[in-house]
Amino acid sequence: MWPVNGDMESGMDHPERGGVTVLEPADPAAVPAPRAEPGPTSRWARALAGAGYRAPRRASAAEQLVPPMPDGPGVTPAVVEPSPLLARIGVRLPDPLWSWLCRWAGWLGPLAVALFAGVLRFTNLGSPHALIFDETYYAKDAYALWHLGYESSWPDDANGLITAPNPAVPLQHQAAFVVHPPVGKWIIALGEQLYGMSPLGWRFMVAVLGTLSVLMLARIGRRMFRSTLLGCVAGLLLSVDGLHFVLSRTAILDLLVMFWFLAAFGLLLVDRDRTRARIAERIEQGLPADWWHLGWRPYRLAAGVCLGLMTGTKWSGAPAILALVLLAAFWDSSARRLAAVRRVPGSLPLVVRQLWDFCWSGLSIGLVAGATYLAGWTSWILSSPEPGKGGYLRDWAAQHPGGSWTWMPDWARSLWHYHHEIWHFNVNLTSPHTYQSNPWSWLLLGRPVSFFYESPKNGQSGCTTAECAREVLAIGTPLLWWAGIVALVYCLYRWAMRRDWRAGAILCALAAGYLPWFNYQARTIFLFYAVCFVPFLVLAVTMMIGAMLGRADASPDRRLAGGTGAGLLVVAVMWNFLYFYPIYTGQTIPMDDWRARMWLDTWI
Repeated sequence: MWPVNGDMESGMDHPERGGVTVLEPADPAAVPAPRAEPGPTSRWARALAGAGYRAPRRASAAEQLVPPMPDGPGVTPAVVEPSPLLARIGVRLPDPLWSWLCRWAGWLGPLAVALFAGVLRFTNLGSPHALIFDETYYAKDAYALWHLGYESSWPDDANGLITAPNPAVPLQHQAAFVVHPPVGKWIIALGEQLYGMSPLGWRFMVAVLGTLSVLMLARIGRRMFRSTLLGCVAGLLLSVDGLHFVLSRTAILDLLVMFWFLAAFGLLLVDRDRTRARIAERIEQGLPADWWHLGWRPYRLAAGVCLGLMTGTKWSGAPAILALVLLAAFWDSSARRLAAVRRVPGSLPLVVRQLWDFCWSGLSIGLVAGATYLAGWTSWILSSPEPGKGGYLRDWAAQHPGGSWTWMPDWARSLWHYHHEIWHFNVNLTSPHTYQSNPWSWLLLGRPVSFFYESPKNGQSGCTTAECAREVLAIGTPLLWWAGIVALVYCLYRWAMRRDWRAGAILCALAAGYLPWFNYQARTIFLFYAVCFVPFLVLAVTMMIGAMLGRADASPDRRLAGGTGAGLLVVAVMWNFLYFYPIYTGQTIPMDDWRARMWLDTWI
């Protein structure tokens, strides 16, 4: 395992460690001796050396390719010294227990954060007892999909019948035109099969994936920043983001799009580390750094599956395929450039290998994503092609036997025409809506969406004043999002001026979830679409917090100041979430308290 000094100016692949000390390998003999650095040669360098400046040691290519993880088996020593902080407050854990906790902190910390997020999301999940906002579509479509294999139409009074004290489910067999692929509705339907056609049932699986996304982000943050602390901070911040929280408790598709996007990003991050480890091994063995025979890359293929499931939930996930294909190719290309430092005779030209990176990335990710997307339509394809007996437009090819595409199977022609109709609907949706917003205002939280609102009077729904309000408002935690704007500026600086790959990855993923919406200025769109890129906004804030904490070898005063500022930011975000919690969960509060939380006029 290679040690990393954490110097922000060293140009290393992981130039900063978020202020967390890296545990050294248990066996000092396993650490290669530092290389002798040449003395200063220029007059300016000699002047700096005379003033006491010492340039940081330049890391080897292998060190840059494979920075060590902060903890875990093989990294954490078998016996860890007791914590000075715990000793200071009079707590002394048994040495075996303390060592075990340190060794598995990389899992225990994220799991604890995910447990916290799960408690928040599952508490009173069935409230409000209603089909709120677009649940009126997706909950019923999911039920029909599970029972019929395709979405069907519903009578006008279906919502009242489903949520009545003695509920009834008026399922019909007539196919309905729906504008989103089936994958997300299959997921919602699984919860309905577990807990019935009820608010708990149709929200259950969304809450599960919302909780798992917190765990994933904590692990992703740990891997990106090589800091378990910063990984847990990222998970904690996501768990208290209002938009993520509300959509984790609502049966609509956008949280599921976010989940598969984040999963694909995390899998590619693991693939990046594994591939670079193989290259480092080749360098150490003196072999050419060719990439033709690097072996099986299952994590990259799994990322393609996740991207197919993302697009199979909502078409808004499609730009992420291109973004992550390019990101993976650039990561491979970057590894090639590092490996080129140790080129040996027989290596292929660098440009040839880089071209292969882009081609292979597109094929391995894009083709798998496309096949997964098509598989999501299996139940529609297998439904009856007879008129009036299968999915919507399943019989279209039989009704239109002519044309130049008759060589295609009927199901493929029908599916293609169905996609044409979906595309036409989505690009021409311009009908005005009370809560529609422009993406220019999203980071500022200019126009949130009210999913549910009631105005109970005294004695109704727990109201104890003359007038109360009860609302579920889909809005991010304001202090987190506004801090995120500053963090994005910091990431732009880190990427443009320092070529920090982490900042570039965060910006790439966020752009994939955000920028495409600017192409639809006339379309009816909503702030809650932004949940797709919320995890990457949180990663940007976490990276900024790591910079605030400072390097592990910074002075005590610098560490104290940075830790205080970072701690205050995290505490402020958590307070802000708790303050808005009543209007995230539909609690009955006095009207004056509700008005106090409407910080902007556009929030009403």
